[in-house]
Amino acid sequence: MNYRRSDVMGGTYFFTLNLADRKKTLLVDEFVILRNVINKVKKQHPFKLDAMVVLPEHLHALFTLPINDNDFSTRWMLIKTGFSRQLPKLEKINVSRKSKGERGIWQRRYWEHVIRNDMDFEKHINYIHYNPVKHGYVLRAIDWPFSTIHEYIRKGILDENWSYEENDFDCRFGEIKL
Repeated sequence: MNYRRSDVMGGTYFFTLNLADRKKTLLVDEFVILRNVINKVKKQHPFKLDAMVVLPEHLHALFTLPINDNDFSTRWMLIKTGFSRQLPKLEKINVSRKSKGERGIWQRRYWEHVIRNDMDFEKHINYIHYNPVKHGYVLRAIDWPFSTIHEYIRKGILDENWSYEENDFDCRFGEIKL
């Protein structure tokens, strides 16, 4: 299968990335490493991080690329490998991954969606911020520490009592229910 990704120059994209082992909690356990790697990649390959939530085994991010740039895949490759290289090699690595020199931390593929308009942008930001509630980690989005909702509240974009009902979403935004 010849998989094709979006290639909008200067586009804003929504992403979902998952750990290979969905029972692990590496992303929150090693959040500082993940945050540092993302910041390092942002300096080398600039992008605007519009919103993000990190859950134990997956993350959602919304970011905007510079005007003449559509290369989000290099950024994610650098983030995934940069994060993986800082972790001890404790995971099981199957033959296929081993033959390619890969770790067994991340799922190989990820979900991406190009944001089409202001309503699409707002829906995805709301989805990102509501995600910890959706998965039952907290009762209120503000109670999840690994989310840009805190920055949105600090800037006065959202009220600290913000909530969003799951039934207001018209799709699953790339999440796979197992």
